[in-house]
Amino acid sequence: MTTENKFNQITEKLTNQNSNVHLGKMMSSPGLKVNNNVFAFYHKEAMCFRLGKDFDAKKFGLMTAHYLSPFKTKPPLKAWFIIEKEEIEFWEELADMALVFTRGGG
Repeated sequence: MTTENKFNQITEKLTNQNSNVHLGKMMSSPGLKVNNNVFAFYHKEAMCFRLGKDFDAKKFGLMTAHYLSPFKTKPPLKAWFIIEKEEIEFWEELADMALVFTRGGG
């Protein structure tokens, strides 16, 4: 399965199961929104998830996780984690977790 196919599969699942989840954009990349807030997006064969500052990627078992750092002159966004394609098997669970967190339940 390609990374884009996996993103599309996650998108279909979450939009079908949640009436308030919709497609959106984050930094010109396709993403998922809940209550008008992006919680996950796909960029350059990786996915980025809003999991909060307390999320411990190493404890979760992620080896490729790193903070989203879209600005050259600002520090990384420590609530956002980029997960590379090598750990695609975690994407669906992380998307579910990001949805819960962004809804305010995390």
